[in-house]
Amino acid sequence: MKRALVRIAPLDPAEDAVSFVQGLVTNDVAGIAPGRCIYAGLLTPQGKTLFDLFVWPLATPNGPGLLLDCEAALADELVTTLTRYRLRRKLEIAVEANAHVSWSAPAGEEEEAKGTDPRLPELGFRSLLHLPPVGEGVDAAYLAHRLAHGVPEGRAEMGDVLWLETNAGELHGVSFTKGCYVGQENTARMNWRAKINRRLVVLPLAFSRDDRRKAIYRDLELAVDHLRLEDIPRGSLPDWVTQSGEPAS
Repeated sequence: MKRALVRIAPLDPAEDAVSFVQGLVTNDVAGIAPGRCIYAGLLTPQGKTLFDLFVWPLATPNGPGLLLDCEAALADELVTTLTRYRLRRKLEIAVEANAHVSWSAPAGEEEEAKGTDPRLPELGFRSLLHLPPVGEGVDAAYLAHRLAHGVPEGRAEMGDVLWLETNAGELHGVSFTKGCYVGQENTARMNWRAKINRRLVVLPLAFSRDDRRKAIYRDLELAVDHLRLEDIPRGSLPDWVTQSGEPAS
Protein backbone atom coordinates (compact mmCIF):
# COMPACT_ATOMS: atom_id res chain seq x y z
CA MET A 1 0.00 0.00 0.00
CA LYS A 2 1.07 3.60 -0.54
CA ARG A 3 1.44 4.11 3.18
CA ALA A 4 4.37 4.98 5.41
CA LEU A 5 5.02 4.62 9.12
CA VAL A 6 6.40 7.41 11.26
CA ARG A 7 8.21 6.16 14.34
CA ILE A 8 7.89 8.03 17.65
CA ALA A 9 10.16 6.47 20.25
CA PRO A 10 11.68 7.60 23.56
CA LEU A 11 15.42 8.21 23.56
CA ASP A 12 15.50 8.08 27.34
CA PRO A 13 13.62 5.68 29.67
CA ALA A 14 12.28 8.72 31.53
CA GLU A 15 10.62 10.07 28.38
CA ASP A 16 6.99 9.24 27.53
CA ALA A 17 6.36 9.01 23.79
CA VAL A 18 2.73 7.94 24.25
CA SER A 19 1.82 11.03 26.29
CA PHE A 20 3.43 13.20 23.61
CA VAL A 21 1.12 11.80 20.90
CA GLN A 22 -1.82 11.71 23.32
CA GLY A 23 -1.65 15.50 23.59
CA LEU A 24 -1.73 15.98 19.82
CA VAL A 25 -4.24 13.59 18.19
CA THR A 26 -7.99 13.20 18.47
CA ASN A 27 -8.20 9.66 19.86
CA ASP A 28 -6.97 7.93 23.00
CA VAL A 29 -3.65 6.27 22.13
CA ALA A 30 -2.90 4.91 25.61
CA GLY A 31 -3.04 1.14 25.97
CA ILE A 32 -3.56 0.08 22.35
CA ALA A 33 -3.61 -3.73 22.21
CA PRO A 34 -0.59 -5.39 20.53
CA GLY A 35 -1.23 -6.06 16.84
CA ARG A 36 -4.14 -3.61 16.74
CA CYS A 37 -4.42 0.05 15.80
CA ILE A 38 -6.74 2.97 16.37
CA TYR A 39 -7.91 5.71 14.01
CA ALA A 40 -7.16 9.36 14.79
CA GLY A 41 -6.60 12.77 13.29
CA LEU A 42 -3.97 15.44 13.71
CA LEU A 43 -5.78 18.75 13.28
CA THR A 44 -5.21 22.46 12.97
CA PRO A 45 -5.98 24.55 16.06
CA GLN A 46 -9.33 25.34 14.39
CA GLY A 47 -10.22 21.63 14.24
CA LYS A 48 -9.64 21.09 10.52
CA THR A 49 -7.96 17.94 9.23
CA LEU A 50 -4.22 17.97 8.57
CA PHE A 51 -3.54 14.21 8.70
CA ASP A 52 -5.75 11.18 9.25
CA LEU A 53 -3.78 8.39 10.86
CA PHE A 54 -3.75 4.85 12.18
CA VAL A 55 -1.77 4.57 15.41
CA TRP A 56 0.05 1.32 16.27
CA PRO A 57 1.88 0.42 19.49
CA LEU A 58 5.65 0.01 19.33
CA ALA A 59 7.94 -1.65 21.89
CA THR A 60 11.36 -0.01 22.20
CA PRO A 61 14.34 -0.52 24.55
CA ASN A 62 13.47 2.74 26.32
CA GLY A 63 9.78 2.02 26.76
CA PRO A 64 6.55 2.23 24.75
CA GLY A 65 6.54 4.09 21.46
CA LEU A 66 4.08 4.46 18.59
CA LEU A 67 3.97 4.06 14.81
CA LEU A 68 1.79 6.49 12.87
CA ASP A 69 0.42 4.92 9.69
CA CYS A 70 -0.03 7.77 7.17
CA GLU A 71 -0.09 8.51 3.45
CA ALA A 72 3.39 7.86 2.08
CA ALA A 73 3.45 11.19 0.25
CA LEU A 74 2.86 13.04 3.52
CA ALA A 75 5.29 11.15 5.78
CA ASP A 76 8.05 13.75 5.68
CA GLU A 77 5.55 16.54 6.29
CA LEU A 78 4.16 14.62 9.27
CA VAL A 79 7.67 14.25 10.70
CA THR A 80 8.23 18.00 10.31
CA THR A 81 4.91 18.82 11.98
CA LEU A 82 5.55 16.51 14.93
CA THR A 83 9.09 17.82 15.33
CA ARG A 84 7.71 21.34 15.80
CA TYR A 85 5.72 20.09 18.78
CA ARG A 86 8.58 18.05 20.25
CA LEU A 87 10.48 21.05 21.65
CA ARG A 88 13.14 19.70 24.05
CA ARG A 89 11.61 16.28 24.62
CA LYS A 90 13.96 13.33 24.11
CA LEU A 91 12.06 11.66 21.31
CA GLU A 92 13.01 10.08 18.01
CA ILE A 93 10.62 11.13 15.24
CA ALA A 94 11.48 9.59 11.88
CA VAL A 95 10.09 7.55 9.00
CA GLU A 96 10.28 3.85 9.89
CA ALA A 97 12.04 1.85 7.18
CA ASN A 98 11.63 -1.60 8.73
CA ALA A 99 7.84 -2.00 8.70
CA HIS A 100 5.11 -1.70 6.10
CA VAL A 101 1.32 -1.62 6.04
CA SER A 102 -0.62 -4.54 4.61
CA TRP A 103 -4.32 -4.77 3.75
CA SER A 104 -6.65 -7.54 2.66
CA ALA A 105 -10.36 -7.56 1.96
CA PRO A 106 -12.82 -9.67 3.96
CA ALA A 107 -13.48 -13.08 2.42
CA GLY A 108 -17.09 -13.41 3.52
CA GLU A 109 -19.74 -12.40 6.02
CA GLU A 110 -18.26 -14.33 8.97
CA GLU A 111 -14.77 -13.01 8.33
CA GLU A 112 -16.08 -9.53 7.58
CA ALA A 113 -17.43 -9.21 11.12
CA LYS A 114 -13.90 -9.76 12.44
CA GLY A 115 -12.05 -7.23 10.29
CA THR A 116 -9.33 -5.33 12.11
CA ASP A 117 -9.86 -1.90 10.55
CA PRO A 118 -10.79 0.27 13.57
CA ARG A 119 -13.22 2.40 11.55
CA LEU A 120 -15.50 -0.35 10.21
CA PRO A 121 -14.97 -4.12 10.32
CA GLU A 122 -16.32 -4.26 6.76
CA LEU A 123 -13.20 -2.41 5.59
CA GLY A 124 -11.11 -5.53 6.09
CA PHE A 125 -7.80 -6.45 7.64
CA ARG A 126 -4.98 -4.05 8.36
CA SER A 127 -1.62 -5.24 9.67
CA LEU A 128 2.09 -4.45 9.76
CA LEU A 129 4.79 -6.41 7.95
CA HIS A 130 8.55 -6.36 8.36
CA LEU A 131 8.96 -6.76 4.59
CA PRO A 132 7.21 -4.80 1.82
CA PRO A 133 3.91 -6.49 0.86
CA VAL A 134 4.01 -8.57 -2.31
CA GLY A 135 1.50 -8.14 -5.11
CA GLU A 136 0.20 -5.47 -7.44
CA GLY A 137 -3.14 -3.74 -7.51
CA VAL A 138 -3.64 -3.64 -3.73
CA ASP A 139 -4.05 0.13 -3.66
CA ALA A 140 -6.66 0.09 -6.43
CA ALA A 141 -8.58 -2.73 -4.74
CA TYR A 142 -8.44 -0.96 -1.39
CA LEU A 143 -9.64 2.33 -2.90
CA ALA A 144 -12.62 0.67 -4.59
CA HIS A 145 -13.49 -1.28 -1.43
CA ARG A 146 -13.24 1.79 0.81
CA LEU A 147 -15.31 4.01 -1.44
CA ALA A 148 -17.93 1.29 -1.85
CA HIS A 149 -18.45 1.57 1.92
CA GLY A 150 -18.64 5.37 1.78
CA VAL A 151 -15.50 6.00 3.83
CA PRO A 152 -13.35 9.07 3.07
CA GLU A 153 -9.60 8.99 3.63
CA GLY A 154 -6.51 11.06 2.97
CA ARG A 155 -5.75 14.69 2.33
CA ALA A 156 -7.27 14.81 -1.17
CA GLU A 157 -10.67 13.88 0.27
CA MET A 158 -10.45 15.24 3.82
CA GLY A 159 -7.91 18.06 3.84
CA ASP A 160 -9.07 21.30 5.48
CA VAL A 161 -12.43 19.76 6.47
CA LEU A 162 -13.53 19.94 10.12
CA TRP A 163 -12.76 16.57 11.71
CA LEU A 164 -16.35 15.73 12.67
CA GLU A 165 -17.53 16.64 9.16
CA THR A 166 -15.31 13.83 7.81
CA ASN A 167 -17.58 11.38 9.70
CA ALA A 168 -14.77 10.75 12.22
CA GLY A 169 -17.27 10.36 15.06
CA GLU A 170 -19.04 7.47 13.37
CA LEU A 171 -15.71 5.99 12.27
CA HIS A 172 -14.32 5.84 15.83
CA GLY A 173 -11.72 8.52 15.15
CA VAL A 174 -12.26 10.74 18.18
CA SER A 175 -12.47 10.41 21.96
CA PHE A 176 -14.61 12.91 23.84
CA THR A 177 -13.37 11.72 27.23
CA LYS A 178 -9.57 11.95 26.93
CA GLY A 179 -7.53 15.07 27.63
CA CYS A 180 -6.84 18.01 25.36
CA TYR A 181 -5.36 17.79 21.86
CA VAL A 182 -4.78 20.19 19.00
CA GLY A 183 -8.16 21.35 17.65
CA GLN A 184 -10.06 19.88 20.61
CA GLU A 185 -12.00 23.01 21.56
CA ASN A 186 -13.90 23.37 18.29
CA THR A 187 -14.33 19.61 17.86
CA ALA A 188 -15.81 19.22 21.35
CA ARG A 189 -18.07 22.25 20.87
CA MET A 190 -19.48 20.80 17.65
CA ASN A 191 -20.19 17.51 19.44
CA TRP A 192 -21.82 19.06 22.51
CA ARG A 193 -24.02 21.35 20.40
CA ALA A 194 -24.72 18.66 17.76
CA LYS A 195 -23.67 21.23 15.16
CA ILE A 196 -22.49 19.06 12.28
CA ASN A 197 -23.94 20.97 9.33
CA ARG A 198 -21.88 19.37 6.56
CA ARG A 199 -20.49 15.92 5.80
CA LEU A 200 -18.14 14.25 3.38
CA VAL A 201 -20.11 11.82 1.25
CA VAL A 202 -19.16 9.39 -1.53
CA LEU A 203 -21.47 9.90 -4.49
CA PRO A 204 -21.99 8.54 -7.98
CA LEU A 205 -20.20 10.94 -10.28
CA ALA A 206 -23.50 11.96 -11.90
CA PHE A 207 -24.66 13.45 -8.56
CA SER A 208 -21.41 15.19 -7.65
CA ARG A 209 -21.27 18.99 -7.56
CA ASP A 210 -18.28 20.75 -9.09
CA ASP A 211 -18.32 23.47 -6.44
CA ARG A 212 -18.38 21.03 -3.48
CA ARG A 213 -16.19 18.22 -4.84
CA LYS A 214 -13.06 17.21 -2.91
CA ALA A 215 -11.91 14.27 -5.05
CA ILE A 216 -12.97 12.50 -8.23
CA TYR A 217 -12.39 8.89 -9.37
CA ARG A 218 -13.52 8.69 -12.98
CA ASP A 219 -12.64 5.03 -13.44
CA LEU A 220 -14.96 4.14 -10.54
CA GLU A 221 -17.52 6.81 -11.52
CA LEU A 222 -17.43 8.13 -7.96
CA ALA A 223 -16.60 11.41 -6.24
CA VAL A 224 -16.25 12.68 -2.69
CA ASP A 225 -18.21 15.86 -2.00
CA HIS A 226 -18.38 18.10 1.08
CA LEU A 227 -22.07 18.93 1.31
CA ARG A 228 -24.51 20.59 3.64
CA LEU A 229 -26.86 18.00 5.13
CA GLU A 230 -29.86 19.35 3.24
CA ASP A 231 -27.96 19.04 -0.06
CA ILE A 232 -27.00 15.37 0.33
CA PRO A 233 -29.09 13.28 -2.11
CA ARG A 234 -31.55 11.02 -0.32
CA GLY A 235 -30.14 7.57 0.29
CA SER A 236 -26.52 8.63 -0.30
CA LEU A 237 -25.35 8.40 3.29
CA PRO A 238 -24.13 4.90 4.21
CA ASP A 239 -25.86 2.90 6.93
CA TRP A 240 -23.10 3.52 9.43
CA VAL A 241 -24.04 7.23 9.30
CA THR A 242 -27.83 6.94 9.13
CA GLN A 243 -27.89 4.40 11.94
CA SER A 244 -26.19 6.92 14.18
CA GLY A 245 -29.52 8.71 14.52
CA GLU A 246 -29.05 11.25 11.73
CA PRO A 247 -31.34 10.35 8.80
CA ALA A 248 -30.36 10.99 5.24
CA SER A 249 -31.92 14.17 3.91
